[in-house]
Amino acid sequence: QVQLVESGGGLVQAGGSLRLSCAASGRTFSKYRMGWFRQAPGKDRDFVAAITWSGGSTYYADFVKGRFTISRDNAKNTVYLQMNNLEPEDTAVYYCAAAQKSGSSSDLSLYDYWGQGTQVTVSS
Repeated sequence: QVQLVESGGGLVQAGGSLRLSCAASGRTFSKYRMGWFRQAPGKDRDFVAAITWSGGSTYYADFVKGRFTISRDNAKNTVYLQMNNLEPEDTAVYYCAAAQKSGSSSDLSLYDYWGQGTQVTVSS
């Protein structure tokens, strides 16, 4: 079992930055692939970024490449999402998720555990 708690969301102006954190419980955190997803009101939950258990490989949605960076600290059981040059279109609830299974990182069904989400609002 893994429990995930996101933090770091808030209100920011366009062009600003936020760093989201996702703290995981459990001693097996390092075995999980970790992902960030987001969901805007009335829209589907979309893949944002993912990182392998070792941190050796990262994956990003096209719309965040060059602006967002995912990283993890297995010693702290935490995964991060650094978000720069934010745009109003980035407004959404951001969720972190953990997956043990192999497969496409952007596939929501791959992920076994989800956090409750943190709201990010970008004003124009």
